[in-house]
Amino acid sequence: MHRLTFGYSPCPNDTFAFHALTHGLVDAPFRIEPVLLDIEELNRRARTGEFDLTKLSVGAFATVGDRYRLLRSGAALGHGVGPLVVARTAMSLDEATRVRLAIPGRETTAYRLLRLAAPTLADVVALRYDRILRAVASGEVDAGLIIHESRFTYAEHGLVQVADLGAWWEAETGLPVPLAGICARADLDAGTIASAERAIRASVQHAFTHPNDSRAYVRAHSQEMSDEVCDAHIRLYVNQHSLDIGEDGLQAVARLVATGTPPSPTP
Repeated sequence: MHRLTFGYSPCPNDTFAFHALTHGLVDAPFRIEPVLLDIEELNRRARTGEFDLTKLSVGAFATVGDRYRLLRSGAALGHGVGPLVVARTAMSLDEATRVRLAIPGRETTAYRLLRLAAPTLADVVALRYDRILRAVASGEVDAGLIIHESRFTYAEHGLVQVADLGAWWEAETGLPVPLAGICARADLDAGTIASAERAIRASVQHAFTHPNDSRAYVRAHSQEMSDEVCDAHIRLYVNQHSLDIGEDGLQAVARLVATGTPPSPTP
């Protein structure tokens, strides 16, 4: 049986959703070799087609061109799931664009949404997503664009919400927020791509049906999170769109990818 490399993040939603596939609990004509990396690192490695299957920010789709194909299963999107801008003190989004603001990567969907909502960004610094809250709280930066579990914990760092970019996107488009999708390398044969899509869907369904099966795997990769934060993270990001992205999900992806992005701010 041949192997497929599968790049996904160590965040609870991914380890929950893909545990069954990774550990051979669902039928598949291949075995998975998992590689767990931060989403921005996955975005970067996709430029060279390093993995057979990979999670990708929708914001990075344009940079990989025709190298990957989006699968209908395994996606992270929905309503009320968008990235947040936070700061130590209350300010408007316009004010946040004029101060030093940390982002989780220039190819993330979060950054693409921020540039669409606030095209006059002045000073951004890229940090790994899990460093941003501490950077804002310590004064290293003045505001931060947060993703993943940080939306559940920013108040613990004494921070306040400046803007919900997911709510902005939904108000603008009426579509779910398209955060990330699972993609297959385009040079894989059609049968393998179809099998991967079915196997990922089966893995997500297994996770829904047997939620305790993945608990140890999730905890092993989320040691700094409480069980409550892990569970909230999973409930938010693993949903019906993860089983099948749906027509509205495909529309959302197409809309975000096609939307013109303003020029990058001057360093």
